[in-house]
Amino acid sequence: MFPELFQIPGLGITIWTYGIVLDVGIIASVWLVGRLGARDGLQKKQLYSVLVFAGLAAFIGAQLLGITDWHEAASHWQRFLSLGRPHASGASFDALLIMLPVSAVLMRAYALPCWRGLDALAPGIALASAVSRLGCFAAGCCWGRPTDSWIGMRFTERAHELTGVPIGEALVPTQLLSASAGFLILGVLLLLRKRRAFNGQIILAYLMLYSVACFAIGFWRDDPGDQLFGLSTIQFTSAIIFPLSCALYLQLRRRPRGPLLVSHAVFSGIEKGTIPNGS
Repeated sequence: MFPELFQIPGLGITIWTYGIVLDVGIIASVWLVGRLGARDGLQKKQLYSVLVFAGLAAFIGAQLLGITDWHEAASHWQRFLSLGRPHASGASFDALLIMLPVSAVLMRAYALPCWRGLDALAPGIALASAVSRLGCFAAGCCWGRPTDSWIGMRFTERAHELTGVPIGEALVPTQLLSASAGFLILGVLLLLRKRRAFNGQIILAYLMLYSVACFAIGFWRDDPGDQLFGLSTIQFTSAIIFPLSCALYLQLRRRPRGPLLVSHAVFSGIEKGTIPNGS
């Protein structure tokens, strides 16, 4: 809707709405992950290092996987390395599938408990994903199918130039649907944390919920990519991730309990000095 927020007078520098929204989402996500990780007894410094390196790997990997014309990519390579300028490349699911295994490896490297660390990341990932979809809406990427419904949205010619979004017809605002689903998933994860029964429960719950959301919203999304069994690539991936996450969820749930989770009450007591560190 508004891909360009404003231009800096005299410098010719464009401030992109997508970039500002993405920055807000990243900052909020890092803050949330740090807070939840501290409550679980995880070291913030190591956790932030995991976030930085895994996030960079996810961003670069998603851009590479999203390239369909390598000749054009080589001619305009700056676009694919821009965090703020919207363009038609990269997918959030690709980034997620890259970020999680990289994060798991880095958790081991930094001597962090893997499943507990991924549980701390999950709400932050959900928050960043939800906020970034608002940026997608402003930029015009990840658009929906044409519709005559009152919810239909029309995009500008500038958005079309940047992302290829169709103009001249109303489209289903799948970006807003994805953002709403993301915020709802975030709320569910935060509630689930209060009743967490085992390490790994939160990240696996996120994968299940996110897969369902992507699969459902995919029916309204105008995805010009390859079709597999009548499903878009994202839907097909979701259909694989969901049962795998369910199976792993049940497997971890049946495992004998390992080290107890660090409760918020105990951690708060240690912070305030009311509970000795050795207890």
